[in-house]
Amino acid sequence: MHQVFSAAGAPKAIGPYSPAIRAGNLLFLSGQIPIDPATGTVIDGGIEAQTDQVMRNIRALLEAAGAGFQHVVRTTVYLIDMDEFASMNACYARFVSDPPPARATVQVARLPRDVRVEIDAIAVVS
Repeated sequence: MHQVFSAAGAPKAIGPYSPAIRAGNLLFLSGQIPIDPATGTVIDGGIEAQTDQVMRNIRALLEAAGAGFQHVVRTTVYLIDMDEFASMNACYARFVSDPPPARATVQVARLPRDVRVEIDAIAVVS
């Protein structure tokens, strides 16, 4: 059985997918982009501002499912410019718990709505 989660503090899905879905004790968060949930628009700013918004969106979805960053075991970060890795990483580090989750970071040609970063996550919940 699957349980779908959304949150007022995270943007609505912009396509045919669930923002977060729990299957057993695993919580899968769809890729989050820097959309302001109040306006539904991409936030202004560079990689730091965009990463901050993405991480706040992830936090809202985790909390809606009764979890937090301490439950996250895996993330994937998609960047359109690997030269922005250090700035993204500094912002990302302010959100994740110790020990940080496993992670892959890849450079991609393009992301939805032409944002600079997208992050998805997997968490283990009880």
